[in-house]
Amino acid sequence: MAGMGEITSAARLRALPSLAGPLPGFDPDAAPADPDELFGHWLAEAVEAGVVEPHAMTLSTVDPTGRPSARVLILKYLVDGCWAFATGSGSRKGKELADTPWAALTFYWPAPGRQVRVRGAVSPASADESAADFLARSPGARGAGLVGNQSEPLSGLAERDRVLDDATGRAAADPGLVAPEWTVYRVVADEVEFWQGDERRRHVRLSYTRDGDGWVRRLLWP
Repeated sequence: MAGMGEITSAARLRALPSLAGPLPGFDPDAAPADPDELFGHWLAEAVEAGVVEPHAMTLSTVDPTGRPSARVLILKYLVDGCWAFATGSGSRKGKELADTPWAALTFYWPAPGRQVRVRGAVSPASADESAADFLARSPGARGAGLVGNQSEPLSGLAERDRVLDDATGRAAADPGLVAPEWTVYRVVADEVEFWQGDERRRHVRLSYTRDGDGWVRRLLWP
């Protein structure tokens, strides 16, 4: 077996294929005026291409000192420029959003060589919407949400299993039980960029910038 240093060497990493194709084309002149519509088309095409968890996205936030954090979550919905996800308000991301209510989202779909990048202000949805989202989760997912100590130090996996088993049992016994910190957050996008990779590195970048009730589209250099 190759050593870790060999696996992560510059030569080994450079030899790995990227944007090998074949990749689809993208005509920015034919793109719709609203980025929500284009995202819907691209998401459907990612599903058809067999992309695993195409609704998974990287959420980036910053702490009070400006240090960034990133993690992968699931997009709950996209409606009228609002990109929604859910988490506990007491989590690291919840605390960072309370201090700096701005975030970036990044989708990457390797098969078609596409990225979608979103930036905007973040605000919590209503308590009723957050509760409904929580209750729609599986008992195991509700149990994990009830624990409410995400990112806190853990003494060992046995403690994890004991606490999660107890919380999952409580969720199964009380189908109406809602974690008080569970929150649906909405990113109100003011920038959305669509990036189509090209084997020859002639990538296409189409940026949408919010302008009042509409959007301004422009091409960006790759």
